[in-house]
Amino acid sequence: MFEKLTEVEKRYEQVQQQLQRPDVADDQKNFRNLMKELAELEKVVTVFRQYKQVKENIEGSKELIQTESDQEMIQMAKEELSEAEKQIPELEQNLKILLLPKDPNDEKNVILEIRAGAGGDESSLFAEELFRAYTLYAGQKGWSVSSLSTSPGNAGGVKEVIAEISGDKVFSMMKFESGVHRVQRVPKTESQGRVHTSTVTVAVIPEAEEVDVKVDPNDVRVDVQRASGAGGQHVNTTDSAVRLTHIPTGIIVYCQDGKSQHANRDKAFKVLFSRLVQLEEEKKRKEASDERLSQIGTGDRSERIRTYNFPQSRVTDHRIGLTLHSLGQVMQGDMGEVIDPIITHFQAEALKKQANA
Repeated sequence: MFEKLTEVEKRYEQVQQQLQRPDVADDQKNFRNLMKELAELEKVVTVFRQYKQVKENIEGSKELIQTESDQEMIQMAKEELSEAEKQIPELEQNLKILLLPKDPNDEKNVILEIRAGAGGDESSLFAEELFRAYTLYAGQKGWSVSSLSTSPGNAGGVKEVIAEISGDKVFSMMKFESGVHRVQRVPKTESQGRVHTSTVTVAVIPEAEEVDVKVDPNDVRVDVQRASGAGGQHVNTTDSAVRLTHIPTGIIVYCQDGKSQHANRDKAFKVLFSRLVQLEEEKKRKEASDERLSQIGTGDRSERIRTYNFPQSRVTDHRIGLTLHSLGQVMQGDMGEVIDPIITHFQAEALKKQANA
């Protein structure tokens, strides 16, 4: 591990030197790539240098204890030694995590798709509430959320909502949210107070650019139509909604939340590109062996991953057996309470595999 860390530090210094050259800004693409690489390397180098400093402090304290005759100085050195030695395991763990192979999608923005599942109107209501919780969580992280398409439910809520979430490392934080989310509560229409179970499906797709996937324009049928629902005068008076059909795969994308046909067309193609890349990754997942499974994807979106039990204010993640009695806070955007432990779990699993390799 330490040989690898030394190589990372050397590369960090090389990139710093390259960025100091007066002509480096002439090639903006290369300049941006170097700046991005520097930022990634700096995260590792900062912890590595902190680790080396703590190790030096440990050696200095040990030497002082052996050579010093002043008992007060010896006592101070022992306290400093104890404090420094406590930091080493955590720093080593952080360095191991930083050196784990990176998911190439971690830096990307995401397309978030939430759809009502079993449970009728109650499912649509929860789909809207879950989207609101993710939106509040995104706000806490400093991310921005842009609605791409919304289909209202029959009695409130949404049958489907598609949005783009952009910001720093969105996919790295959101990628384990794909799957079936189950809600248990008493619907407003239930006169006898019985708890009903409904489901919604969540898909988190890394945003793809046109360069990530080749699409023949002849394979995409573009239809424009008048948007439906509330949203201002332009929504109901112009043909601003765009519907794309990718003929080879049958994928259909509908966007109407933009202010113009041009905006909706751009958003629709963004979703289409991302879905096509996701389709390829799902094929790779199905073909992968167990050893490669964790390296390729984040799991099947048909898997039931979490239950939100309102009568007991309980949220349970079935993948890691996590149960919290803070459902109210989670639904108000404090989703880090359930997201962070999942990320930690998968990091720990990756470290185990790395240690056994």
